[in-house]
Amino acid sequence: MQTRTLDPSTFQFLTPTPDQIQTMEIVRKRFLELASYLEVTLPPGADKTYLMRKLREVAMWASVSITRQSDGSPRNQDQS
Repeated sequence: MQTRTLDPSTFQFLTPTPDQIQTMEIVRKRFLELASYLEVTLPPGADKTYLMRKLREVAMWASVSITRQSDGSPRNQDQS
């Protein structure tokens, strides 16, 4: 079994580049649009609460994927 090594910065704050900030703002806007629609469309209850929590989690992971490679190393402007 192969051991995967994580980048030392994996658990540290990573300042996004200006391009990454712009992408994150667009993605967050889209998540907010979806969350707002779901808020007014779905009935209250445990399932809706769970969904909204997971949506926030997925939004967070979207931001992480914009700034980091799969090994945790920073994704700079030269990488996609």
